[in-house]
Amino acid sequence: MALYAVGDVQGCLQPLKCLLERVHFDPAHDHLWLVGDLVNRGPQSLETLRFLYAMRDSMTTVLGNHDLHLLAIANNIERLKKHDTLREILEAPDRNDLLDWLRRQKLLHYDAERDIALVHAGIPPQWTLQEALQRAGEVEEALRDDARLPLFLDGMYGNEPEQWSEELHGAARLRVITNYFTRMRFCTATGALDLKSKEGLGSAPSGYAPWFSHPGRKTRGQKIIFGHWAALEGNCNEPGLHALDTGCVWGNAMTLLNVDSGELHRCDCPKKQPRGKNAKTQTPTAPA
Repeated sequence: MALYAVGDVQGCLQPLKCLLERVHFDPAHDHLWLVGDLVNRGPQSLETLRFLYAMRDSMTTVLGNHDLHLLAIANNIERLKKHDTLREILEAPDRNDLLDWLRRQKLLHYDAERDIALVHAGIPPQWTLQEALQRAGEVEEALRDDARLPLFLDGMYGNEPEQWSEELHGAARLRVITNYFTRMRFCTATGALDLKSKEGLGSAPSGYAPWFSHPGRKTRGQKIIFGHWAALEGNCNEPGLHALDTGCVWGNAMTLLNVDSGELHRCDCPKKQPRGKNAKTQTPTAPA
């Protein structure tokens, strides 16, 4: 069995198919990991979700900020933004099956046999892997609980609190956990987040650095596969870390990693992506 991992798809189905064909992916024998952000901004969000749902027994995905945004829109259509390409999913006859499957995915996946973690944005420097798995589990429980799901999705948006504390509870606690795993780029050594800066490594605000670069990071040496940060262009010089978001939705390329051999494959993406059906309303704050 071959294990592959692919960067942010964001509704760009054709480059994903290109990569799977290139490595002769066989769902009967091979397995695919995805770093999240399966949908949104690309041209085929619904088709992508259906394609992955059909091969769900041969894949593992973690949730990205755009996946959570889709779930929030399904709960409250007023959160649909101008440039979202998600309305077709909401209007699809199989939407309930697709969304119910999506909300049951993890924020953090750990393969003990290979000692590799899979996450969308990263793991904050102050958490061990075990602590991260426990915190991710708190959000995963909320997502899978029918009664708690609407409350979680309503309270998910926002940049505060900017830092974890064991004393946090309720919506604020789940929000900062979610922001770490799905939105983080720059933070301080103690995990205070800057969620406004989205450019490359040199754009860190004073006192902040890429989450993976802090010398005291408790997961240093841990193998981690992540996405989310297209401006890195796949460049991350930390040993054991693989940055797989290479900006396909922005017209660059989609990247696939053979997890065991380290071999990389890329398929080019269209330079311009058409917009999907959009609503008139915009959200003042949404995961980014």
